[in-house]
Amino acid sequence: MPLPSPTPPVRADRPRTGPLRRRLGAAALAVVAVLASAGCTADQAATPDRRVELSIFWWGGERRAELTEQALRLYSQRYPWVTFKFTWQGNSGYYDRLANEAAAGNAPDVFQIDDNYLTEYAQREILLDLTDHVLAERIDLRRLPTGLVQYGQVAGRTVAAAAGQNTPGLVYNRSLLDRLDLPAPHIGMTYPQFMQWAERVTERTDGDVAGTMDPSDDYKALWMWLRSQGKELYRGRQVGFTEDDATRWFELWRDARRNGATPSQRVIEAASGDDINSDLVAAGKVAATFAWSNQLPELQKQAKDRLGVVAYPGRPDAQWARASLYWAGFRGTRHADTVVDVIDFLVNDEEANRILGTERGLSANLDVRKAVQETLTDQSMKLTAAFEENMADRFGSAPVPPPKGHATVRTLLGDAAESVRSGAATPRQAAATLIPQANAALTG
Repeated sequence: MPLPSPTPPVRADRPRTGPLRRRLGAAALAVVAVLASAGCTADQAATPDRRVELSIFWWGGERRAELTEQALRLYSQRYPWVTFKFTWQGNSGYYDRLANEAAAGNAPDVFQIDDNYLTEYAQREILLDLTDHVLAERIDLRRLPTGLVQYGQVAGRTVAAAAGQNTPGLVYNRSLLDRLDLPAPHIGMTYPQFMQWAERVTERTDGDVAGTMDPSDDYKALWMWLRSQGKELYRGRQVGFTEDDATRWFELWRDARRNGATPSQRVIEAASGDDINSDLVAAGKVAATFAWSNQLPELQKQAKDRLGVVAYPGRPDAQWARASLYWAGFRGTRHADTVVDVIDFLVNDEEANRILGTERGLSANLDVRKAVQETLTDQSMKLTAAFEENMADRFGSAPVPPPKGHATVRTLLGDAAESVRSGAATPRQAAATLIPQANAALTG
């Protein structure tokens, strides 16, 4: 069967006819005008007579690389005039490299980005504006959860499309709780209830296993706690909480440590950081840990006991459909139309997503997600998918992505929490230091 030859590629499962095609033509002209006014090179669309090689860049491990390359080779099988230059690396140093390439004007055509840097890269005009493409349905986001679409917008403009969905999840030791004859944490559990539960775990195990990890240095735990009270982590280019709020947060976890709900300072220090391999729930040293829901399978591989996942304590609508990662295009690409089509393919194509599986979280497109879930064989990944499905109708509205300076604020939060844990500062002193430093990082 001969391959179609649209310009740019339009897949057979996404027919574009009649009024939609006319809207696409108008949108394409508008985009070309915008790009031209911004000093970008006019698009050189891929056709059977004009071959295009797109550079694509992401971070991750070998498994992610294998699956991503396989999915994109599927695209090239359908459209042989489009090929890819693959570049990937570990998370460390990824954004330094991307920033240097963008500054030199030769950033990859398509790249992976997360919410830590989405706003900053949009404001620096590195990201291709996808708004008109979305309106014309050349990137079709209609089957994505509303919050997931909103979380790819900066200043009302769509600048990236979710590569997958992920949600903060409280991962807990199901086997241990069964042995202790204690209930599992549940959706809607308040923080006082959660602390009482954690203390009971510690008591029942004679201190061998603490009830919960101490997440006082974890921005997502703080964010969910604030949203349960109608506040946000950020408000514009300032933090969205006060010194009193931060003091209460640090006091909450200071008291939890004093009451034995969390491990000792020494044990906490050994597990601090982003390395999932050092998490205490898998090691059997805590009964619950504040993680991402898609980390359950990796934690389960390391754990001897059966694990489960539930929402963080507090109001369930404090959580939202969050993009685990995004696909974005480079504003200076010479092949914007093809970039847009590739992003749409990665988000919406069922066969491509069957290949990608859950490597970047659950598929963003709900129809595709359902099809991919039917192929899951890993029990812990099934639990993650069921958790996300259970939360879908409970999610609150998505906040705007974090502002520029978020990465620095995360570091400052960690420093402040550590100063309280070590006894170098009181909760009030740590909060009084954190707020002005964080605001300075956001406005600097």
